[in-house]
Amino acid sequence: MRDMLYSEVAMIHGLNNAPDDPDLAVKAGKRLCEELLEPLQDHWGRIAIRSAYRSCEVNGFCNEMQRKKKAGYTCASNESNYGGHIWDRLDAHGHTGAMACVVVPSFWAKHQEPGDWRILARWIHEHLPYSTLYFFPTYWAFNIGWHERPERTIKSYAEPAGLFTP
Repeated sequence: MRDMLYSEVAMIHGLNNAPDDPDLAVKAGKRLCEELLEPLQDHWGRIAIRSAYRSCEVNGFCNEMQRKKKAGYTCASNESNYGGHIWDRLDAHGHTGAMACVVVPSFWAKHQEPGDWRILARWIHEHLPYSTLYFFPTYWAFNIGWHERPERTIKSYAEPAGLFTP
């Protein structure tokens, strides 16, 4: 859980990144780890957590910085992150979820051609009970989300950008 709570933004700006509801955060985070991150790591090797749990304070700060066009801040609103990066709040439909942004170094080392992120997306789609995946161009980092009511959607900011259907 220590890796999941660490936030450079919180450290730099003196923000609190502790859950308001630790029990809910642990419950959601456990499902994320057991059902998605551990199987991903078992198959592909070590994964690197870039971002995981965000408190409302940290996420709200990042969202405000994004609206002000400050470089490096890319958080959606708190409400849209409930049951996503904000693990200790239920989403608008009353469901639990958790999300982490990860990199799979062994995958990146072997698959750096444009569009190669789709290989990993397809593997996850075929083997793991994810809810949402969002791929980024840098190191094929991606948000992977567990949710009580999975959407099973894959989107990418990496080329080819947009909705991906395996």
